[in-house]
Amino acid sequence: MPNELIQTDDGTFTLYSLKYDECYHSKRDGALSESLYKHVVPAFSQVAKRDKISILDICFGLGYNTLATIYYCKLHGIITPIEIVSPELDMELVRGLGKFAYPKEFEPFLDIIDQLSQNLYYKDGQFEIKILIGDARDLLPNVPKKFDIIYQDAFSSKKNMALWTLEYFQQLHKLSNPNTILTTYSSATSVRMGLWESGFLLYKPKDMNVRSGTIASISPLDLEPIDMVLKCQRNRDARSLRDSDLA
Repeated sequence: MPNELIQTDDGTFTLYSLKYDECYHSKRDGALSESLYKHVVPAFSQVAKRDKISILDICFGLGYNTLATIYYCKLHGIITPIEIVSPELDMELVRGLGKFAYPKEFEPFLDIIDQLSQNLYYKDGQFEIKILIGDARDLLPNVPKKFDIIYQDAFSSKKNMALWTLEYFQQLHKLSNPNTILTTYSSATSVRMGLWESGFLLYKPKDMNVRSGTIASISPLDLEPIDMVLKCQRNRDARSLRDSDLA
């Protein structure tokens, strides 16, 4: 799929998708900053002490969330075994990752990038990473495990509605264990409604100098909750997206 290289405001690079008419990352927040502070840091603040961590990274794209996870663990001395599973629709994008202008923070991981781009798989003493090529909606029902962390980082609901519907979030709920943390950059009411109606509890992320998204979980967290009952009372027209809307 055709893409254009874009420099974001934190100095790191992302791509602009001509197909989806949208950048892979927020230009204002920055590609690396968005991955770290909207996904990795909020998630690991809740799960870092577990014996093993499994992550569902939707979608792999340029691999920023996966690579930022490795970077964060190395930076903070986290040695917990981590398995990452990531669906990705664009095989051509993955095959070209070895030529992408990644930030200096990812330079120690160039071999990981090369192996993922060639083999869709990487494994060492701590990390095991699998890229699943195909439509996430088709792939997820066949994933035979549950996850501790879900990075919900697809193109926006305005551009790729199929990965933001109630039915999709119900599938993510099935792939969650009792302590799963889901992170997303989106704060759209329709997205929060879908997560809430699927059984997730919703919370406001702590301020990390990026635009606020949403944190969802199966079990209660020590964070500021989002009162969806009150939001529905204030906005009677609020509704989740549905698969029936896709047409």
